[in-house]
Amino acid sequence: MIVYPNAKINLGLRILRKRADGFHEIETILYPVGWCDILEILPSETSREIWFRTSGLPLSGRSKDNLVYKAAFLMQKRYGLPGMKIYLHKQIPAGAGLGGGSSDAAFTLKAIQRLFSLPVSSRELHLLASRLGSDCAFFLDNKPALASGKGDLLSPVPLDLHGTYILIIFPGFASDTGRMYQNARISSAGLSLKEAMVRPSHDWKKLLINYFEEPLSRDFPVTQHLLKKLYAGGAWFASVSGSGSSVYGLFDSPPPEIPLTRNYLTWSEQL
Repeated sequence: MIVYPNAKINLGLRILRKRADGFHEIETILYPVGWCDILEILPSETSREIWFRTSGLPLSGRSKDNLVYKAAFLMQKRYGLPGMKIYLHKQIPAGAGLGGGSSDAAFTLKAIQRLFSLPVSSRELHLLASRLGSDCAFFLDNKPALASGKGDLLSPVPLDLHGTYILIIFPGFASDTGRMYQNARISSAGLSLKEAMVRPSHDWKKLLINYFEEPLSRDFPVTQHLLKKLYAGGAWFASVSGSGSSVYGLFDSPPPEIPLTRNYLTWSEQL
């Protein structure tokens, strides 16, 4: 079975308060985009081992630390499944704020459910996804959602960007999410994102704020440089995705070729 785990962008990200458990209370709007990895899962006829290999963009760490392996192991242990052969071709850069690893994990859960015809409810899949990562569950439904709590509480939002063009730029470095949280402001002042997103789109620039943009720009001034280029190229909204490092712009027409000083990875599509 072959599936195509897709990326997401964040439309605004507010850090409201620090929780007693050490995590942060946030709110952000998650929106699926078409930049995707390629994931193949096959049952093994000779072994109960999980064989896992990757290609494409490089990944750090051991195979057993990858969320795909963890998701497969979780399903195998819970439902007594045989061994599997899993092959992941990475096209979504890691550490980019695009949710590639979380998407890979969620699609692994869904693919294994289908591959072995498991009678697993949607609620149970969501509970399993939440054990793997805060935003994993978003990719099970893959529909625009407001994420709150630690980012794990999802509620659908009536947001449709159909027909909008997007350009995503990955500047070639990974963002350290922990460091971004340490240096980002914490505030619940102003409009909630649910209120802000229904305002006219020309207001989004000042209302849909990502609190990680400021610390990311301090560490990597290229962030602001790229955001300015997106606006200069005609974007009506541009932002950092997640805790970075990727930035993106939304356009009413196909985006022009943005002059970049380096050979950055980019993705463009009509949503």
